Amino acid sequence: MEATRALGASIVNHPRIMNLLIDIGNTNLRWALHEARRLEAVQVLVHSGGVPLDLLAAWERLAPPSRVLVSNVGGESVARAVRQVTRAYWGLDPEFVTPRVELAGVRIAYAEPSRLGVDRWLSLIAARAATSRATLILDAGTAATFDLLLADGRHLGGLILPGIEMMRSSLLAGTHIPRIEREPVGDPWACDTGAAVAAGSVQAIAAVAARLYDRLGDEADETPQLVLTGGDAERLRAALERPFEESPHLVLLGLARLLETPASCV
Repeated sequence: MEATRALGASIVNHPRIMNLLIDIGNTNLRWALHEARRLEAVQVLVHSGGVPLDLLAAWERLAPPSRVLVSNVGGESVARAVRQVTRAYWGLDPEFVTPRVELAGVRIAYAEPSRLGVDRWLSLIAARAATSRATLILDAGTAATFDLLLADGRHLGGLILPGIEMMRSSLLAGTHIPRIEREPVGDPWACDTGAAVAAGSVQAIAAVAARLYDRLGDEADETPQLVLTGGDAERLRAALERPFEESPHLVLLGLARLLETPASCV
């Protein structure tokens, strides 16, 4: 987890003030406390469109935070549930972050900031805070997203593909191919139809990562870095053919970065 420590090293906040940071993804909810330059241990739960009981029990034991910052791409139902809990426990309204054209050294490529997922925006902010190199971010989750960032903070844009499970499920739903639960190992090809589907979903994402990495290197005229994040990162490690760093909690690090950006007013 060296990449996580490196990407979090620049986080600065007023000492003795505790904030609650929440990353609501399509499937998982991640949360952590942020206090005195540190992101505490990150907790990850499947949210199923609401607030899990384990999360309620954990938050009930917390001292009241100063602020609650939220990145939400998981839908209104889970956002509403989080709001109800923070109001009931601490009398606090969560602050749902939204992308901006330019902030914290990042200028996004999208003409309409609201069309860029807030999780992707926060990942760009975290990556920008950690390095002055051009960076390709691969977030492997329900969807696989790619974002390209130049060393000066200009976002070139990105790509979105179905994630590993979505890619497999959509193909299997339209065919009579049996599902293979085991993950592909060894060669990038397979000698069985079901295994070929499993391998293809991994290799497709890895191949796009290699292509974008090389194109970013040409555009930036330097060797870029590749940052891997997301719940399916482990399934992609062996397939990636370019050097990469792994940061599983990149969105939370982006939220933490906003806390030290006076002009953010999130």
